[in-house]
Amino acid sequence: MTQGGGRIIRAADPEYPLLLRELPDMPEELYIRGTLPDLARPALAIVGTRRLTAYGKEWTERITNDLAQADMLIISGMARGIDAIGHRAALLHNVPTIAVLGTGCDDESIFPQEHLPLTHEIIENGGCLISEYPPGTHGSKMTFPERNRIIAGLTLGTLVTEAPVGSGALITAEFALDYNREVFTIPHPLGNWSGEGCNNLLHDGAHLVRSAQDIFDVLRLEINKDKKTIKGTNETETKILAALSHEPLHVDALILATGLSSRDLATALSLLELRGAVKNVGEMKFALH
Repeated sequence: MTQGGGRIIRAADPEYPLLLRELPDMPEELYIRGTLPDLARPALAIVGTRRLTAYGKEWTERITNDLAQADMLIISGMARGIDAIGHRAALLHNVPTIAVLGTGCDDESIFPQEHLPLTHEIIENGGCLISEYPPGTHGSKMTFPERNRIIAGLTLGTLVTEAPVGSGALITAEFALDYNREVFTIPHPLGNWSGEGCNNLLHDGAHLVRSAQDIFDVLRLEINKDKKTIKGTNETETKILAALSHEPLHVDALILATGLSSRDLATALSLLELRGAVKNVGEMKFALH
Protein backbone atom coordinates (compact mmCIF):
# COMPACT_ATOMS: atom_id res chain seq x y z
CA MET A 1 0.00 0.00 0.00
CA THR A 2 1.27 3.48 -0.86
CA GLN A 3 2.49 5.32 2.22
CA GLY A 4 -0.34 7.32 3.72
CA GLY A 5 -3.01 5.38 1.86
CA GLY A 6 -5.05 4.62 4.98
CA ARG A 7 -6.50 1.51 6.58
CA ILE A 8 -9.43 -0.48 5.24
CA ILE A 9 -12.78 -0.98 6.92
CA ARG A 10 -15.31 -3.29 5.32
CA ALA A 11 -19.10 -3.29 5.36
CA ALA A 12 -19.15 -6.15 7.87
CA ASP A 13 -16.85 -4.32 10.34
CA PRO A 14 -18.45 -2.75 13.44
CA GLU A 15 -16.73 0.56 12.64
CA TYR A 16 -18.41 0.87 9.25
CA PRO A 17 -20.69 3.97 9.33
CA LEU A 18 -24.29 3.00 10.09
CA LEU A 19 -25.78 5.64 7.80
CA LEU A 20 -23.84 4.23 4.85
CA ARG A 21 -25.28 0.76 5.53
CA GLU A 22 -28.69 2.18 4.56
CA LEU A 23 -27.56 2.95 1.01
CA PRO A 24 -28.57 0.57 -1.79
CA ASP A 25 -25.22 1.33 -3.46
CA MET A 26 -23.03 1.43 -0.34
CA PRO A 27 -19.30 0.93 -0.88
CA GLU A 28 -18.15 -2.51 0.20
CA GLU A 29 -14.97 -1.13 1.70
CA LEU A 30 -13.56 2.23 2.68
CA TYR A 31 -10.03 3.51 3.05
CA ILE A 32 -9.74 5.69 6.15
CA ARG A 33 -6.72 7.92 6.70
CA GLY A 34 -6.81 9.60 10.08
CA THR A 35 -9.34 9.23 12.89
CA LEU A 36 -12.94 8.46 11.99
CA PRO A 37 -15.00 10.82 14.19
CA ASP A 38 -17.99 9.62 16.17
CA LEU A 39 -20.72 9.56 13.54
CA ALA A 40 -23.40 9.49 16.21
CA ARG A 41 -22.94 13.27 16.39
CA PRO A 42 -24.97 15.38 13.93
CA ALA A 43 -23.26 15.65 10.55
CA LEU A 44 -24.00 17.86 7.57
CA ALA A 45 -22.57 17.89 4.06
CA ILE A 46 -21.44 21.29 2.78
CA VAL A 47 -21.03 21.40 -1.00
CA GLY A 48 -20.99 23.91 -3.80
CA THR A 49 -19.18 25.29 -6.80
CA ARG A 50 -15.43 25.54 -7.19
CA ARG A 51 -15.92 28.93 -8.91
CA LEU A 52 -17.48 30.72 -5.99
CA THR A 53 -18.47 34.39 -6.02
CA ALA A 54 -18.05 36.93 -3.23
CA TYR A 55 -21.72 36.36 -2.31
CA GLY A 56 -21.28 32.60 -2.13
CA LYS A 57 -18.08 32.91 -0.14
CA GLU A 58 -19.58 35.32 2.39
CA TRP A 59 -22.69 33.26 3.11
CA THR A 60 -20.87 29.94 3.12
CA GLU A 61 -18.42 31.31 5.67
CA ARG A 62 -21.19 32.77 7.83
CA ILE A 63 -23.21 29.57 7.99
CA THR A 64 -20.36 27.05 8.17
CA ASN A 65 -18.71 28.99 10.98
CA ASP A 66 -21.97 28.91 12.94
CA LEU A 67 -22.36 25.19 12.26
CA ALA A 68 -18.83 24.45 13.41
CA GLN A 69 -19.22 26.76 16.41
CA ALA A 70 -22.21 24.59 17.37
CA ASP A 71 -19.98 21.48 17.15
CA MET A 72 -21.65 20.00 14.08
CA LEU A 73 -19.54 17.55 12.09
CA ILE A 74 -18.89 18.96 8.60
CA ILE A 75 -18.38 16.59 5.69
CA SER A 76 -17.32 17.67 2.21
CA GLY A 77 -15.24 16.68 -0.78
CA MET A 78 -11.97 18.64 -0.50
CA ALA A 79 -12.59 20.45 -3.79
CA ARG A 80 -11.62 24.06 -4.41
CA GLY A 81 -14.14 26.71 -3.44
CA ILE A 82 -17.11 25.86 -1.21
CA ASP A 83 -15.79 22.47 -0.04
CA ALA A 84 -12.57 23.98 1.27
CA ILE A 85 -14.48 26.69 3.17
CA GLY A 86 -16.47 24.00 4.97
CA HIS A 87 -13.38 22.05 6.00
CA ARG A 88 -11.55 25.20 7.13
CA ALA A 89 -14.49 26.36 9.25
CA ALA A 90 -14.35 23.07 11.14
CA LEU A 91 -10.59 23.39 11.66
CA LEU A 92 -10.94 26.96 12.85
CA HIS A 93 -13.38 25.85 15.55
CA ASN A 94 -11.40 22.74 16.49
CA VAL A 95 -14.14 20.41 15.24
CA PRO A 96 -13.21 17.22 13.34
CA THR A 97 -14.12 17.18 9.68
CA ILE A 98 -14.29 14.43 7.07
CA ALA A 99 -13.08 14.83 3.49
CA VAL A 100 -14.53 12.26 1.10
CA LEU A 101 -12.20 11.89 -1.88
CA GLY A 102 -12.62 10.88 -5.49
CA THR A 103 -9.00 9.69 -5.43
CA GLY A 104 -6.86 7.51 -3.21
CA CYS A 105 -6.07 8.88 0.25
CA ASP A 106 -2.29 8.86 -0.29
CA ASP A 107 -0.43 12.15 -0.72
CA GLU A 108 0.49 11.44 -4.33
CA SER A 109 -3.14 10.94 -5.40
CA ILE A 110 -4.78 13.87 -3.55
CA PHE A 111 -6.52 16.32 -5.86
CA PRO A 112 -6.08 19.22 -5.98
CA GLN A 113 -2.49 18.97 -4.79
CA GLU A 114 -2.69 22.51 -3.42
CA HIS A 115 -4.97 21.09 -0.72
CA LEU A 116 -2.38 18.63 0.52
CA PRO A 117 -1.59 20.84 3.58
CA LEU A 118 -5.33 21.05 4.27
CA THR A 119 -5.63 17.24 4.28
CA HIS A 120 -2.79 17.04 6.80
CA GLU A 121 -4.51 19.63 9.02
CA ILE A 122 -7.72 17.61 8.90
CA ILE A 123 -5.90 14.48 10.05
CA GLU A 124 -3.96 16.33 12.76
CA ASN A 125 -7.21 17.84 14.07
CA GLY A 126 -8.85 14.47 14.71
CA GLY A 127 -10.65 14.13 11.39
CA CYS A 128 -10.03 11.89 8.43
CA LEU A 129 -9.96 11.31 4.70
CA ILE A 130 -12.32 8.67 3.30
CA SER A 131 -12.23 7.02 -0.09
CA GLU A 132 -13.56 3.86 -1.67
CA TYR A 133 -10.55 3.88 -3.99
CA PRO A 134 -7.19 2.26 -3.18
CA PRO A 135 -3.94 4.23 -2.90
CA GLY A 136 -2.55 5.35 -6.21
CA THR A 137 -6.00 6.02 -7.71
CA HIS A 138 -6.20 9.33 -9.52
CA GLY A 139 -9.49 11.11 -10.06
CA SER A 140 -11.62 10.78 -13.18
CA LYS A 141 -14.96 11.94 -14.54
CA MET A 142 -16.51 8.90 -12.85
CA THR A 143 -14.82 8.85 -9.44
CA PHE A 144 -15.80 12.36 -8.33
CA PRO A 145 -19.55 11.96 -8.99
CA GLU A 146 -19.40 8.49 -7.37
CA ARG A 147 -17.84 9.86 -4.19
CA ASN A 148 -20.73 12.35 -3.91
CA ARG A 149 -23.07 9.52 -2.86
CA ILE A 150 -20.79 8.86 0.13
CA ILE A 151 -20.82 12.54 1.12
CA ALA A 152 -24.63 12.53 1.05
CA GLY A 153 -24.90 9.11 2.67
CA LEU A 154 -22.78 9.96 5.71
CA THR A 155 -24.96 12.90 6.75
CA LEU A 156 -28.38 13.93 7.99
CA GLY A 157 -28.60 16.43 5.16
CA THR A 158 -26.76 18.33 2.45
CA LEU A 159 -26.35 22.10 2.28
CA VAL A 160 -25.68 23.53 -1.19
CA THR A 161 -24.52 27.11 -0.74
CA GLU A 162 -23.68 28.12 -4.32
CA ALA A 163 -24.13 26.06 -7.47
CA PRO A 164 -24.78 26.87 -11.13
CA VAL A 165 -26.90 24.54 -13.24
CA GLY A 166 -24.86 21.42 -13.95
CA SER A 167 -22.69 21.72 -10.84
CA GLY A 168 -21.44 18.51 -9.27
CA ALA A 169 -22.83 19.76 -5.97
CA LEU A 170 -26.32 19.18 -7.37
CA ILE A 171 -25.42 15.51 -7.84
CA THR A 172 -24.78 15.32 -4.10
CA ALA A 173 -28.17 16.92 -3.46
CA GLU A 174 -29.83 14.37 -5.76
CA PHE A 175 -28.20 11.52 -3.83
CA ALA A 176 -29.40 13.08 -0.56
CA LEU A 177 -32.97 13.13 -1.88
CA ASP A 178 -32.68 9.53 -3.07
CA TYR A 179 -31.54 8.51 0.42
CA ASN A 180 -34.37 10.42 2.14
CA ARG A 181 -31.98 12.92 3.68
CA GLU A 182 -32.69 16.64 3.98
CA VAL A 183 -31.54 19.13 1.33
CA PHE A 184 -30.83 22.75 2.26
CA THR A 185 -29.81 25.69 0.12
CA ILE A 186 -29.20 29.43 0.18
CA PRO A 187 -31.26 31.74 -2.06
CA HIS A 188 -29.48 33.72 -4.76
CA PRO A 189 -30.42 36.84 -6.72
CA LEU A 190 -32.43 36.02 -9.81
CA GLY A 191 -30.34 36.03 -12.95
CA ASN A 192 -27.13 35.19 -11.10
CA TRP A 193 -25.75 32.19 -13.02
CA SER A 194 -23.69 30.95 -10.07
CA GLY A 195 -26.79 30.43 -7.94
CA GLU A 196 -29.29 29.15 -10.50
CA GLY A 197 -28.85 25.59 -9.26
CA CYS A 198 -29.64 26.67 -5.71
CA ASN A 199 -32.76 28.55 -6.77
CA ASN A 200 -33.90 25.51 -8.73
CA LEU A 201 -33.49 23.40 -5.59
CA LEU A 202 -35.67 25.87 -3.70
CA HIS A 203 -38.30 25.69 -6.42
CA ASP A 204 -38.28 21.89 -6.11
CA GLY A 205 -38.78 21.95 -2.33
CA ALA A 206 -35.34 22.23 -0.68
CA HIS A 207 -35.24 23.94 2.72
CA LEU A 208 -34.42 27.64 2.48
CA VAL A 209 -31.49 28.60 4.70
CA ARG A 210 -31.08 32.14 6.03
CA SER A 211 -28.88 31.11 8.94
CA ALA A 212 -27.58 27.98 10.64
CA GLN A 213 -30.63 28.09 12.91
CA ASP A 214 -32.85 27.10 9.97
CA ILE A 215 -30.81 23.90 9.68
CA PHE A 216 -30.96 23.20 13.41
CA ASP A 217 -34.73 23.68 13.35
CA VAL A 218 -35.34 21.26 10.48
CA LEU A 219 -33.08 18.61 12.02
CA ARG A 220 -34.59 19.27 15.47
CA LEU A 221 -31.21 19.78 17.05
CA GLU A 222 -30.65 21.46 20.40
CA ILE A 223 -27.49 23.47 19.93
CA ASN A 224 -25.21 25.14 22.45
CA LYS A 225 -24.48 28.30 20.48
CA ASP A 226 -22.25 29.74 23.21
CA LYS A 227 -19.66 27.00 22.94
CA LYS A 228 -16.22 28.50 22.28
CA THR A 229 -14.07 26.13 20.28
CA ILE A 230 -12.10 28.52 18.09
CA LYS A 231 -8.38 27.89 18.24
CA GLY A 232 -5.76 30.59 18.62
CA THR A 233 -2.45 29.93 16.88
CA ASN A 234 -0.50 31.69 19.63
CA GLU A 235 -0.92 33.11 23.14
CA THR A 236 -2.01 36.54 21.88
CA GLU A 237 -4.82 35.13 19.75
CA THR A 238 -5.91 32.80 22.54
CA LYS A 239 -6.27 35.77 24.91
CA ILE A 240 -8.36 37.70 22.39
CA LEU A 241 -10.65 34.77 21.60
CA ALA A 242 -11.17 34.08 25.29
CA ALA A 243 -12.20 37.70 25.85
CA LEU A 244 -14.60 37.91 22.89
CA SER A 245 -18.14 36.58 22.56
CA HIS A 246 -20.92 37.08 20.03
CA GLU A 247 -21.70 40.40 21.69
CA PRO A 248 -19.57 43.23 20.20
CA LEU A 249 -16.73 44.48 22.38
CA HIS A 250 -14.85 47.77 21.95
CA VAL A 251 -11.09 47.58 21.39
CA ASP A 252 -10.48 49.59 24.56
CA ALA A 253 -12.30 46.93 26.56
CA LEU A 254 -10.30 44.27 24.76
CA ILE A 255 -7.05 45.97 25.73
CA LEU A 256 -8.14 45.96 29.37
CA ALA A 257 -9.30 42.34 29.24
CA THR A 258 -6.20 40.97 27.52
CA GLY A 259 -3.44 43.28 28.75
CA LEU A 260 -2.17 43.59 25.16
CA SER A 261 -0.75 46.71 23.60
CA SER A 262 -2.91 48.46 21.01
CA ARG A 263 -0.39 47.55 18.29
CA ASP A 264 -0.31 43.82 19.17
CA LEU A 265 -4.08 43.77 19.48
CA ALA A 266 -4.62 45.43 16.10
CA THR A 267 -2.22 43.02 14.37
CA ALA A 268 -3.80 39.94 15.91
CA LEU A 269 -7.35 41.14 15.22
CA SER A 270 -6.49 41.68 11.55
CA LEU A 271 -5.16 38.12 11.25
CA LEU A 272 -8.14 36.63 13.09
CA GLU A 273 -10.50 38.59 10.85
CA LEU A 274 -8.77 37.27 7.74
CA ARG A 275 -9.20 33.72 9.05
CA GLY A 276 -12.88 34.32 9.69
CA ALA A 277 -12.57 33.87 13.47
CA VAL A 278 -13.71 37.38 14.40
CA LYS A 279 -15.67 40.10 12.66
CA ASN A 280 -15.38 43.88 12.75
CA VAL A 281 -18.88 45.20 13.41
CA GLY A 282 -17.86 48.85 13.13
CA GLU A 283 -17.19 51.64 15.62
CA MET A 284 -14.01 49.82 16.72
CA LYS A 285 -16.00 46.88 18.05
CA PHE A 286 -15.31 43.21 17.41
CA ALA A 287 -17.16 39.94 18.03
CA LEU A 288 -16.71 36.23 17.39
CA HIS A 289 -17.79 35.32 13.88
